[in-house]
Amino acid sequence: MKGICVIVLMGICAGVSASGSAYVHAIVESCSGCSLNRLPDVKQFIFEDLPLYDRTEFKHIQGAVPELVLYDKNNEEVERLQLSRLTREECNELLQAKGFARNKRSKDEI
Repeated sequence: MKGICVIVLMGICAGVSASGSAYVHAIVESCSGCSLNRLPDVKQFIFEDLPLYDRTEFKHIQGAVPELVLYDKNNEEVERLQLSRLTREECNELLQAKGFARNKRSKDEI
């Protein structure tokens, strides 16, 4: 069922907001421990995969559940999506569906 939700989200949004403007940058907001320790896939995505994407960053907020926050060219929040129910692969697919390219290489690929 989770895979179907991600596919639907990917098909609907495909890198643009509801108003038709492109997402300029994304921030993943989350605590760095606590609830994140119970979500190993999301934790790996945040600390291993997210740094490989351009125009993305991690923002530590104590006690916050992991969310992907998308911004437009005016630096206004356009969309906020919870990541806690997604796998690592689904988190990557979601970010790519929103128009963010994985451009940097991981340490394992070097």
